[in-house]
Amino acid sequence: MPNAEGEVPGTQEDETGNVTELEQWKKELAKAEKEKADLLLSKLAADEDRRKWEEELKNLRGIEDTLAKERKLAQENYQRNLNRQNDELRREIQFLKNKLAAKKAKCKELAQIYKLKRSISETNVTFTHLEKVENEETYNNICCFFDGSANIPFRLSRGEALITFEEESVAQELLQKSQHTVKLENADTVVRARPVELEMGITFQLHVKISQRKINVSNIPNLRIPDEWVRDKLELNFSKTKRGGGEVQDVTYDRRSQMALITFAQPGVANNIVKWAEYPFHTSEQTYIVTISPVVEKYLERFEMFSGIPKRTLLLTDIEDMAEDEENIQDMIAIHFQKPSNGGGEVEYIRYISEGTKVAYFETDMENVI
Repeated sequence: MPNAEGEVPGTQEDETGNVTELEQWKKELAKAEKEKADLLLSKLAADEDRRKWEEELKNLRGIEDTLAKERKLAQENYQRNLNRQNDELRREIQFLKNKLAAKKAKCKELAQIYKLKRSISETNVTFTHLEKVENEETYNNICCFFDGSANIPFRLSRGEALITFEEESVAQELLQKSQHTVKLENADTVVRARPVELEMGITFQLHVKISQRKINVSNIPNLRIPDEWVRDKLELNFSKTKRGGGEVQDVTYDRRSQMALITFAQPGVANNIVKWAEYPFHTSEQTYIVTISPVVEKYLERFEMFSGIPKRTLLLTDIEDMAEDEENIQDMIAIHFQKPSNGGGEVEYIRYISEGTKVAYFETDMENVI
């Protein structure tokens, strides 16, 4: 009920409470609005950052793609250059291999042409003359020289024969006629006479100088004493005259090779020592056996090379295969070319080959080579 003043009891309080609650909600609403605005601003900032990062990522991916393309292109260029260089190197290696093979073949050919035999066959030695001693070196050494030459090989094939005449004129006349009819096994056979073209030949003069004052000593025991003491012991041993020794002028000793070079004061002593081949070497503890050898100096002079054609020897070719053995065919050929009526003459040598190949050797004779 309204009171005397016309107010409804409790209404004012309610209105005051409602106002207070409304104010409270307004504050909450303003706060919410503010938070919403802040969230929108944060979202806008986040969106801007995300856009920037996406743009940056896009740029980075573009750079990565560009780098990948450039890297791939560089690898392809590098591989092409590498393949080209490898091809060039392979061609150069092959060229060098071919060049080396050609050089080796040439060296082998030259080695065959200029090859010398080390061994010299035994021959009689004849005294020729005396020489006046002009200096001490001549007196201290035995000097000699040998004229040498290498036999020249010639390959003889099947159906061929070599024939050598005593007279050069006979061979040259038969060579000019070229074709000759020879009766073999009651059948006429036409053979050809050709010159014998030899390979390279050589002549040389071997000089040998043997010292009469120096000797080589080998197989010297490895003594545990200084080198100077070893030299003293060598000098003492080889100065004894019981086994042909004499006054020692100098001793050169090499421990690694176990060898020494001993020089005597007088010539002729070396000859007396060398003939023993082995010599006792006495030390304070025991006796050893050392090996003695002469000091020899060898060198070549007047080394000459030549090629030519023998003037008295012919090569007969186109000889047909016969049932007769080689010796009979050989005799028939020799008989034919011995007859003056066939333009022949005295045969000094003949060799016929019916099968395979054989090598004939020509001795060096400048007078009989064209």
